Amino acid sequence: MGSPIYIQIHNEIKKAIEAGKWTVGDRIPAERELAEQFNVSRMTLRQAIQTLVDEGILERRVGSGTFVANQKVQEKMSGVTSFTDLMLAQGKTPSSKTISYHAGQPSMSESEKLQLKDGELVLRMERIRYANDVPICFETATVPERLVKDFSKAEVTSSLYGTLEKKAGLIPGKATQTVSAMLASEKIAEYLDIKRGEAILRLRQVSYLQDGQPFEYVRTQYVGERFEFYLNR
Repeated sequence: MGSPIYIQIHNEIKKAIEAGKWTVGDRIPAERELAEQFNVSRMTLRQAIQTLVDEGILERRVGSGTFVANQKVQEKMSGVTSFTDLMLAQGKTPSSKTISYHAGQPSMSESEKLQLKDGELVLRMERIRYANDVPICFETATVPERLVKDFSKAEVTSSLYGTLEKKAGLIPGKATQTVSAMLASEKIAEYLDIKRGEAILRLRQVSYLQDGQPFEYVRTQYVGERFEFYLNR
């Protein structure tokens, strides 16, 4: 099963950055130029760039272009809590709408974060998460396919953590998390019922099972005025 074209382009751009073709602060070529270079449509190229932006590898600057991102200061947050459990603890009713759900080849970033072996597939799903029917965040989650292949789509999308724990005896442990600010793209603004360019919070998280095995790499974009993070020191 081959990787989608946008994942292949994602990998090529990431390799170029790691090889030093572009360094921190450098502006990468315009989308039109890169689309011609890779011989793909602007839409496909834009999808690859957006994936790199979501991962914090690139950053968009309004009116200036797309640049190799600076490494952000990271702050440790304690514990791993699923969105479902978090909303229930606040007395709110969690729900979600699945935008996409499919198995396929991982990107380089997904393979690295999940410590995958050669040839392993992943399940990649995009969801809008709600609290009391109000959209709170847009989430792209990637999970090793072997962990969820025996479960239904409904079981995985309704509560991944709950399904892994109750059906497979896999208990979530720690997580590494990075939070940064960004502006909502047109796509995200539409999903979350906000204005394009509105401030949002981006969380990138790798979640581990109690035995230390990574089981989830998630990129989540939260509506800033509807959600806040707090730290336990």
